[in-house]
Formats: sequence, C-alpha cells, structure tokens
Amino acid sequence: MEPLVYLAIIWASVFIANILAEKTRLTPVLFFLFMGALLVNTGILPEQTGDFIRVFAELGIIVIMFALGFEENTSDFMKSIKRSWGIALFGALAPFFTAYVVADYFWADRNVAIMCGLAMTATAVSLTMVSLKSEGLHRSQAAKGIMTSAILDDVGSLVFVAILVPIATGSTMVSLPAIGLIVLKALLFFLIIAAVGMWVLPERPNGLLSRIPGFGRHGVRHVLSIGKGENTTLTVLTVAVLAGLLSHLFGFHPAVGAYMAGLILKEEYFQITATPNVNHYKNTKQILDNVAFSWIGPVFFVNLGAHIVFDWDILLAVIPQTLVMAFALLVAQIASAGLAARYTAGFDNAQSMMVGIGMLGRAELAFVVMDIAYVQYKILNDEAFYTLMGTALVLNIAVPVGIVLWKPHFNRSVEKQAE
Repeated sequence: MEPLVYLAIIWASVFIANILAEKTRLTPVLFFLFMGALLVNTGILPEQTGDFIRVFAELGIIVIMFALGFEENTSDFMKSIKRSWGIALFGALAPFFTAYVVADYFWADRNVAIMCGLAMTATAVSLTMVSLKSEGLHRSQAAKGIMTSAILDDVGSLVFVAILVPIATGSTMVSLPAIGLIVLKALLFFLIIAAVGMWVLPERPNGLLSRIPGFGRHGVRHVLSIGKGENTTLTVLTVAVLAGLLSHLFGFHPAVGAYMAGLILKEEYFQITATPNVNHYKNTKQILDNVAFSWIGPVFFVNLGAHIVFDWDILLAVIPQTLVMAFALLVAQIASAGLAARYTAGFDNAQSMMVGIGMLGRAELAFVVMDIAYVQYKILNDEAFYTLMGTALVLNIAVPVGIVLWKPHFNRSVEKQAE
C-alpha cells in the first residue's frame, strides 16, 4: 500500500500547487517542481519512491507529450524543422561550452568539465511546452520552433554522450563506427515514424501496403470507428505508448516518440460515419488534456522536483558556483538560441526572446548524465553534482517565470503582425 500512499501525497501536492498557481497567476509547473523538492527534503516523500511512482511519472510525460503533439499540424512541424536548425545547433553548443568553462574554472578537471557540459546541453522540452500551454502560447510559431529545436537537441545530445562519455570515463576508445551507429539509429527512428504517418495510418494505406488483401482497404479511421468511436482514447493512448517504446528502443526518451505519434494522427481520422454528429477528435482531445495536465502528467513534474535532494552543508558551500553556473548558462542559452532564432529562423525580436527563454529548462537527459557521472562512474565530485542540481533547479524555475514575464511583449508582437 505504500506506493499508493505516496501517490495520494503527490496528488494532494498537485491540488495545492494548482491553488498556489491560481493565486499567483504563475504556471502550475513551477509549483509542481517546488512541491516535489519540498516533500523530499522534509522527509514526507522518500528519496526513492519506488518503481510504481517512477513508471507512473514516466507515463505522465508520455501522455503530456502525446497530447501536445496531438493538437499540432504535421506539415507545420516539418516546415519548422527546416526553420529551426540554427536554434538547435547554437542553442546546444553555447550551453555545453559555457558549463565546460565554468566547471573547469572551479574544479580544474577536464572530465568533470565534460560531464557538466553534457548535463547542461539538452533542453527539457516537456517543461517548456507545458508552461507555454498554461499561458495559451503552445500553438505559436515560437513554441513550434522550441519544440523542433529541442527534439533536434535531443538527437545531438545523444551523439555528444556517445562521443564524450567514453572520453571522460576512459572505458572505451571513441570510434567513428560507434558515432555513425547513433546517427543511423536517429535517422531510422524518424524514418519509421514518417513511414507510419504516410503509408500506414491514412484511410487507405499507400504504397506496397495497399496491395495487401484486406489490410490495404483499412487505415486508422477504421480502427477508431470500432464500437462507434467509443474506443478512440484507448486506441490513441496505445499508439502513444507503442511509439514511446519504439523511441526508447532507439535510444531516445519515450516522450519524443509520444510527441511524434500525436503529430501524425490527423483530425480527419476521427470522422466516423456511424456517428456523424459526434466530434470524436474534440472529445478525445478533452480526455487527453485532462489526463495529461490534471492528474497523471503533474506526477512527472512533482517526481522530477523530488530529485532535488540537498545536503545543506554542501549546498551552502556551493552557492557561489551554482549562482555563477546558472547565470552564465541563462545568459548563454537565451543569447545563443535567441540570436539563432532571429538570424537563422527569421523570428522577430519578441519571438526570438521567447525562444531563448523556452530553451532554458533542463530535465530528463540532464539527470541521466548526472546519474552516469555521479552514481555509475564517480566522475563528478559532490560539489560539482550539487552545483548541477541547483543550476537545473534555477533554470527550470526560470522557464515558467520568464514566459509569464515576457508574455505581454510577445503578445504585442503577435498582434502587430496580425494587423
């Protein structure tokens, strides 16, 4: 029964966080993170809540990312990839070298500096997208730029990990075949998702699939229409989880696969002839949003906040390092991503600033790298580890706060463009 007790505590904290968010008019994500850190550091939640909460939280981020992709337009996303390459490239290189230089200055250890750079490279897209959604900005051009850039960052960060972790650990020699395999897996994953979207899901599958007896006449709309559409939510959630598992198989976070699954499911697939007066797309979207943003999804952010476990003696000792690291990364990330958005993607100044703010978050991959460097290989010393944890917390808080503060300027820019 203990896991259920922890879940009840987390849900109670989500309820409190929503009240605080409503009173302060800040995004709930900020308070979800705060409640997680508060619960674990006061001993209400243990440092290790067990597999049940971990899997529940993992399901939460899968559903969140699927829900965000579900309301996105596929063609707009593909256009955004062409536009966002510069944001992804410069938005990853700048924080890596910034964290490397700061870490090398404080601890004078190349391996520690490499792992600090890796931990601070990838953007926590889930945090940003939920923060943007809470402000009604998740369908803006800036949000699309952030989303696609962050996914490209994820791919690039995996390549960085493949190259630099062996150097830092001294475990294996770096080889071009190993790097090539990572890149090949990334390309293959996106090709599979694209093939499913183009040839498997349509009402009548295309290409060679159309020649398969029986199967060639039935696409996803026929599957969704089973039971007069009553199983649409079950069907799409199954697709989301399967895509997440495929993503994990290829070495990505499952959330990336879930987002891509939502992206390739089109609204017209939900037009079921047996129930023409029912908007199954709208109904399914409402259920997904409720699951993702009200009761399962928030568990991910509370659990993420619960990773911030502080030894207060060490914490006080690394305040200067944390402040320097956080400030340097904040400036470098906003400047690099913002300038790239302005001059390689063609966003205006207000949108570019929003892109820079949206690229600040650090979560999934950051904690994976910290686990490799601190727990598995003991590369990071205690001071470096707590500096990274504190920096991640500061940057994650900066995302929703920055979005709220910059929103009036952003909206004025959008209004001017609409005139």
